[in-house]
Amino acid sequence: MNDNEKKDLLAIDDIVEDLPDIIDWAIRYKNDTDFNLDFKPLEGMSIGSIYEKPSTRTRVSFEVGVHKLGGQPLTLLKNDIQLGKSESIGDTAAVLSRFLDGITYRCFGHADVVELARTATVPVINALSDLHHPCQSAADLMAITELGDVPGHISWVGDGNNVLHDLLLAGVALGHDVKYATPEGMEPNEQVIARARKIAEDTGASVIGTNDPVEAVSDAGVIYTDIFVSMGEEHMSEKFAAFDGFQVNEELVSHAQSDYAFMHCLPAHRGEEVTDGVIDSANSIVLDQAENRMWAQMSLLTYLCNFNAWQTYRELF
Repeated sequence: MNDNEKKDLLAIDDIVEDLPDIIDWAIRYKNDTDFNLDFKPLEGMSIGSIYEKPSTRTRVSFEVGVHKLGGQPLTLLKNDIQLGKSESIGDTAAVLSRFLDGITYRCFGHADVVELARTATVPVINALSDLHHPCQSAADLMAITELGDVPGHISWVGDGNNVLHDLLLAGVALGHDVKYATPEGMEPNEQVIARARKIAEDTGASVIGTNDPVEAVSDAGVIYTDIFVSMGEEHMSEKFAAFDGFQVNEELVSHAQSDYAFMHCLPAHRGEEVTDGVIDSANSIVLDQAENRMWAQMSLLTYLCNFNAWQTYRELF
């Protein structure tokens, strides 16, 4: 990346070339306790986080992460500002760019974060939209990388949603085969699949889709699921019927590698998409994923808002 270039993160493949280094940076920084207390690459900077949707992990991880990096976190809830109501996204972006050094945006429609990034003059990070969730995938691949050698593929069981989209893109970017099972008619976005397969051509990885959960998890090294009905879709109760047989339970995971890792981006609806016996098992790394949201985002924030500092620390490896 050019030192003076304004770069945004709307989907994880926006940073595909540097993604392995960004994840490696996060892992090293997480464990570099002698260094990270004194490294303040966001000192003097203010990072604003806009939330149209409520959040636990996203809000806490960004606020604490920005503080640890020496910056000032500013949380803007949907009722705090005029975004999309009496003020356009473009005007909001232009004004906030005069005050802030970076903006994160957790929204419903992906077109809104695209518009915010287009009109802002500071880096914009998609903190979740209906199409992509790049911060989650960075944390996910960080957790998988921390496992070391993963003997099997990454398996997804559930809806073809935003979390799956960036898991596919990030997974193949780091050379992992990804096999997903979704109910018929709930497959992931075809354009995202095409992008993932294009990346996979360069890394030697593969992307395979099926409607059979057993097929997806057979010999898997990682099994990942998410809630069946996403935030904002609670009225679509008819979706639940389509997920019959998709619960990640003890019977389903018996088809995976014995030392498989279970992943879930949380919050989990226990007894729906996953059983207590799986999510609370020794195979579960869901809390590592949750913690890694902060460390991965700290690497992303430094990379986007102060690339020179990110590169300086990278050269110490």
